[in-house]
Amino acid sequence: MAYLRRQILTAALTANAIRPIPGLRAGIPSFFAGWMTNELAPHLLALTAADTVTHLGPKRRSKAGLALAAASAVGLGHLIRTAGKVKDGVEEALTEGIGVDYVERLDAAPSPAELATNWRSLVNPFKIVTPDIEVLRNIAYTDAGRRGQLDIYRAKDQDLTDAPVLLQVHGGGWTIGDKREQGLPLMTHLAAKGWICVAINYRLAPRNPFPAHIIDVKKAIAWIRENIAAYGGDPDYLAITGGSAGGHLAALAALTPDVKEFQPGFEDADTSVSVAIPHYGVYDFAGATGLKSMILMRDRFLAPRILQKRWKDEPEAFEAASPILQIRPDAPDFFVLHGTNDTLVPVEQARLFVARLREVADNSVVYAELPFAQHAYDIFKSVRAGHVVKAIDRYLHWHWNGYRQGLDVSEVDADVIIDNAEAEAN
Repeated sequence: MAYLRRQILTAALTANAIRPIPGLRAGIPSFFAGWMTNELAPHLLALTAADTVTHLGPKRRSKAGLALAAASAVGLGHLIRTAGKVKDGVEEALTEGIGVDYVERLDAAPSPAELATNWRSLVNPFKIVTPDIEVLRNIAYTDAGRRGQLDIYRAKDQDLTDAPVLLQVHGGGWTIGDKREQGLPLMTHLAAKGWICVAINYRLAPRNPFPAHIIDVKKAIAWIRENIAAYGGDPDYLAITGGSAGGHLAALAALTPDVKEFQPGFEDADTSVSVAIPHYGVYDFAGATGLKSMILMRDRFLAPRILQKRWKDEPEAFEAASPILQIRPDAPDFFVLHGTNDTLVPVEQARLFVARLREVADNSVVYAELPFAQHAYDIFKSVRAGHVVKAIDRYLHWHWNGYRQGLDVSEVDADVIIDNAEAEAN
């Protein structure tokens, strides 16, 4: 490919990452192009610079190509700077949601060096699992074969007893995906700090229509309650996370701990969780938000492919699957994250979900909206993913330490936030 053509492609990818093409059909290719460009912007900038330096010979210089390379460099630089600012954005979200003095509940306040981007680790962003992490693979938690297996991530050479537990639920539109593919930066980071992280497979549509997915997530929670102590985990403290479809399932599981229809054959099992951290999740299966994008998703994808039911025939099935319609006062603490440039799941429904949580739920709600972030920003190591992982680390350790100290999270932090608001007003 000639230099000019390469720069046309780079410029197009950069432009799409900054301003992705909207729409139900265009959103999928726009996501794939924008996601990789956004999270790998430093690498693409380096390649563009190297390609341009090689091209600078006087006989083959392309003025149009050089102009496009310069424009791409500006755009990629903007994406890198924006990703770097996530550090401040997530910190603002934490202080808004749980108070400016939340760090006092951490084991130690993070140092500037700990919060900074580790550029060396980004050289190979896909090398995630490190030698200090042990992975116990393909443990059966149901009789569904490969789709009923889980992996456990934990630190080697650590005496683990009553360690906090994180359940990771993969995404993939409820139709694809695997436990080995998602959540790795967060799980390996927390495992190195003494957490037990569990990643699950679950049954997928169209072979297994919804609610098979949420039933399996709840089976995994029940399995963790019964078995995780043997692996060093605390069966009484469980955080749940996931992205996209996994974000939907994590949120739905957190909000429906006693819905018997989602627990056939194990109705009496405890499937409650302590805290939920959904990323770019789908919170509205029923179109209850009134957003055109969610109504189209319901009618053109969720109905025929996932639930395999028609909205007009069984609206209650779509409503039961919608986290935004399952919010209740005793909902657990939530830390919700979403990108503004998400072309697969619109950020507007995340905003409405958070607003409803804050209106109804008694516990804390933290919301971080990530500028220019596409869907799936946390799959591999990147500038943005690094800051998100560290923010979740701080949040979860704040939460875990409060649990260990027997604190009422909602009451303590309500007082803190009120005090902060009064101080700012004065």
